[in-house]
Amino acid sequence: METIKITHPAILKEKPDPDKLGFGKYFTDHMFVMDYSTDKGWYDPRIVPYGPFMLDPASMVLHYAQEVFEGLKAYRRADGGIQLFRVKENIARMNRSCERLSIPQIDEELFFEALKTLVEVDQDWVPSAPDTSLYLRPFVFATEPHVGVHASHSYIFAIIASPVGAYYAEGINPVRIYIESRDVRAVKGGTGYAKTGGNYAATLRAGEEAEKAGFSQVLWLDGIHRKYIEEVGSMNVLFKIDGKVITPPLGGSILPGVTRSSCLEILKSWGVPCSEELITVDDLISAAESGKLEEAWGSGTAAVISPIGEIYYDNKHHIINGGKIGELTGKLYDYLTGIQWGRIEDPFGWITRII
Repeated sequence: METIKITHPAILKEKPDPDKLGFGKYFTDHMFVMDYSTDKGWYDPRIVPYGPFMLDPASMVLHYAQEVFEGLKAYRRADGGIQLFRVKENIARMNRSCERLSIPQIDEELFFEALKTLVEVDQDWVPSAPDTSLYLRPFVFATEPHVGVHASHSYIFAIIASPVGAYYAEGINPVRIYIESRDVRAVKGGTGYAKTGGNYAATLRAGEEAEKAGFSQVLWLDGIHRKYIEEVGSMNVLFKIDGKVITPPLGGSILPGVTRSSCLEILKSWGVPCSEELITVDDLISAAESGKLEEAWGSGTAAVISPIGEIYYDNKHHIINGGKIGELTGKLYDYLTGIQWGRIEDPFGWITRII
């Protein structure tokens, strides 16, 4: 494995107010970069001062969207140490995304070493205020200057880091969700299970319209029948219906969320009935109207657990649990974030301590 070279900036940035971080607004002093060419493979891994890339106007990512990314966090423990959560799963998922987008695989050991080294170099950027963390964004994009549809012969793999607070302004307070019935996010056989920018670009129109109407996110239906619940714009979704937790199954059009998987493992360890099954929007609304829809929440790296207090569909508002966070949702949030920040023991082997 190649040694990662480190170059420091001449002047370090001023760090932001830890109580006003928001999400994805500030970036650390360094970034990791590595190049790929067909004759060399992946080469020259390095940590350099954070800054812009020089791209040819014909770079294929700009024309054919050949790129993938990931998202994970580094957490500051009470003892001052730093740890990662389920980092191997994120690395493996990014390589699955690479495979779908015809991007060369990245050596998993080198990938981990790059994440670890970047966090070590920028460790002073890992915030310690409650519910804050250092968000890590690995990504790969095609750089070959060519206007023609084929897989690129050159790429850049980079990792940037951003100190963050809550993803939603509401924090752990329940959000309002709009069920979209016109646009679709993904279809089976497409790129729905890969973490690639095109999936998110396809959500922007509906998301902006939902935001104008006062909603935090869009809940997507399947792209074929337009009747099965799939996922929220930036999260997987789980429902507690008549005592049982139900989430849509992974079928190629839904991102296999690391937090989703963690929620299911925790709930099963508690003996909570869980099922991955198709849920029609009509069945969901019927459960809401009958009172059987007891709780609902989204799950994802950025927000961790986001309670859903209201769903809107077919010109009707449906309030869940009185618009308040559910008992199980709150318990799950406290337990999962307790593991992530090192406040409670990790019985699943998910934590990697790096400092």
